[in-house]
Amino acid sequence: MNLSIVQGDITQFHADAIVNAANTSLLGGAGVDGAIHRVAGPGLMAECKTLNGCPTGEARITKGYNLKAAYVIHTPGPRYAGGNRGEAQLLESCYRNCLLLAMEHGIREIAFPSISTGIYRFPLREAAEIAVRTIMQYPQMDVTMVCFDPVTREAYEAALENCLREAERRKNMENLQDTEKLQEE
Repeated sequence: MNLSIVQGDITQFHADAIVNAANTSLLGGAGVDGAIHRVAGPGLMAECKTLNGCPTGEARITKGYNLKAAYVIHTPGPRYAGGNRGEAQLLESCYRNCLLLAMEHGIREIAFPSISTGIYRFPLREAAEIAVRTIMQYPQMDVTMVCFDPVTREAYEAALENCLREAERRKNMENLQDTEKLQEE
């Protein structure tokens, strides 16, 4: 399996890359964004200024500077506004675009925080389901969800269990259909 879930501080995590739940300016902010900028040091801010921001759902890559990760992949998550403004699709794009950007740069080990579930108020359980479902589409990647607190970790663990249960159900249905086809022949 390509996904593990831990509780911890993403700024101290050893991986090829960590993901920053950034704002669209990429110039630091609250929560994990501010923490990553503080630990990485002024080099990160200087490089981010050259990127001229990033639209919600897209991703940009920088060096990791003073972080334990060689790279930071920045992605602005969506602000939750009731769920009828494409927030789920934008959140899925955040995860997908980070994974694709990592692969383009030869990165196979990546750590994510829970994107948009802090001050952007995306419902945690829904965000966890979207994240896990998207990550599981990239089995070639070694992904760790680094959760800030036990509640977040538990939500991601439940989402992973649901995803695995659904995959098993689909597999059983396919096997049943194959068996029925063979019996008809």
